[in-house]
Amino acid sequence: MSLQLTKPICFFDLETTGINTAKDRIVEIAIIRVEPDGTEIVKTWRVNPEMPIPEQASKVHGIYDEDVANAPTFKEISQDIFDLIHDADLAGFNSNRFDVPLLAEELLRAGIDFDLKTNNLIDIQNIFHKMEPRNLTAAYKFYCDGDLTDAHSAEADTKATYEIFKAQLQKYEDLPKDMEALSKFSSYFKAADFQGRIIYNDKNEEIINFGKYKGQKVEEVLQKDPGYYGWIMKADFPLYTKKIIQNVYERMKLRHEQAQLEALKNKFNPE
Repeated sequence: MSLQLTKPICFFDLETTGINTAKDRIVEIAIIRVEPDGTEIVKTWRVNPEMPIPEQASKVHGIYDEDVANAPTFKEISQDIFDLIHDADLAGFNSNRFDVPLLAEELLRAGIDFDLKTNNLIDIQNIFHKMEPRNLTAAYKFYCDGDLTDAHSAEADTKATYEIFKAQLQKYEDLPKDMEALSKFSSYFKAADFQGRIIYNDKNEEIINFGKYKGQKVEEVLQKDPGYYGWIMKADFPLYTKKIIQNVYERMKLRHEQAQLEALKNKFNPE
């Protein structure tokens, strides 16, 4: 695998209770951590989601309530997972839209402040769709010339994703080999909150990407509509989306307080 790794990269996949990243829970997680020297660490956990697994979800991944009844909760293994991924780039299949946001929600619920500003995100599905539009099973057949057995098992899907990625690097010689460039290539836009509700413009400013204020800067919206912050915080948005809005709000508040302090200094200590 001709990768320019300056730090580890973790390939991962989740099996869950559903597809709502704000409400659903992880029932299985598999991670393959690849070190810059090529060393691989494989970890898989079954997880008690602390809620019933809908039958529709169980029919997809084959994990039922009784299978995870005695498994640890996510909070109980959250530190182990964080220790494995926090200093690594993250890669998965459809991971930018689903796995990363849901994992971030679970970590935040467990009290771990998960911030990916220093982590590159590599979405193998986006690479695949840009090069050869299809799904994971088709991708495995196309790139690896094999049939994906045991699909929707987290470990099987993670291994398939890793194998597809290595095949992509060999097939497409012009594909970026360093993680930052590959992260940009495997993304369709630069999202601030994983879900794409808040994105960055070319000046790295947070932009609202939904609703009546779509296309407007978060700072400008909070200035002209102070109630918008309260609505976001109370509404059914993912925790990470709220975290981004809160960061902007607190940054504006700090700037305002600093301006007031400077004004007081100038008032009582005129030059």
